[in-house]
Amino acid sequence: MVTSVTSFGRSGLYDWLIQRVGGAVMAAYTIFIVVYLVLNPELTFEQWQSLYNQLWMRVFTLVTLLSFISHAWIGLWAVLTDYLTVRLMGSKATFLRIFAQIVLGAVAVTYLVWGVQVIWGIN
Repeated sequence: MVTSVTSFGRSGLYDWLIQRVGGAVMAAYTIFIVVYLVLNPELTFEQWQSLYNQLWMRVFTLVTLLSFISHAWIGLWAVLTDYLTVRLMGSKATFLRIFAQIVLGAVAVTYLVWGVQVIWGIN
């Protein structure tokens, strides 16, 4: 078993569970948005703004964003660990993997902060 501080969960089982729960949350959010758009074919900005001004929708969106970030991080960590460590083997592979994880981690944090700013209207 590969262990690393860059893994999101404590073990592969936790990572698997986080991905499955996150996937279910993202699926529920996508279904909700699609149904909302189908039921409101002539959606106005005011209706859209009213939907996102509700606390439950902001929380649902935030949970979906957190699910997306964690789901992506675990998936990318697995791919980077498998392909950059196992396939390339050696110290260059370790450096490359860690560098890629740092870059992708920075992107994930940027998206998370940006998403929170958009969801909660923080300037």
